Amino acid sequence: MYVMHNEAATGPPVEALAGSGLSRVLVAVVRVTVAWLWIENVSWKRPPEFGNKSDPAEGLYQWTLFGVQNQVFAPWAWFVEHVVLPNFVLFAWMTFLVEACLGAFLLVGLATRFWALVGVAQSFAIIFSVLRTPHEWFWAYLLMVAAHLLLFAVAAGRAYGLDGVLRPAWRQRDGLPARLLRVAS
Repeated sequence: MYVMHNEAATGPPVEALAGSGLSRVLVAVVRVTVAWLWIENVSWKRPPEFGNKSDPAEGLYQWTLFGVQNQVFAPWAWFVEHVVLPNFVLFAWMTFLVEACLGAFLLVGLATRFWALVGVAQSFAIIFSVLRTPHEWFWAYLLMVAAHLLLFAVAAGRAYGLDGVLRPAWRQRDGLPARLLRVAS
């Protein structure tokens, strides 16, 4: 499959990223793998206290403290210390819900471009919290950012995801929800 464009203005045609069946399968495999990463990540965040009172040495509370104890980015450390920690349960629930949605929406391939950008943002929140924590492999977090950027770039939900199934219907509608879903997919 080739992308159509004015060859004189931009050069020879370029083959589409997901043009072959194998490429589409591999894009779907990466999308599902990243989804499982988030689903696994949610599994150790235990509501309702998230490690705050039940066992402060474990769980999300301890990992949030690392953002202050092992400062990566001073404004982030200040935000964690003065806003997040005093309101920890609220932020813990927000983290839990965002990561659960990341896993779910990427798994089924719905609004994948939007959720890929959310994944980039959440990956940076993690980077700013734990990048300098002892025994953490910083490349893991950079790879998380790269994986989400890739999912965004190739519109990964269009390969064996709901975005690919529902996009034709969204193209036929003119309302705001359909336009937003087209952009998000």
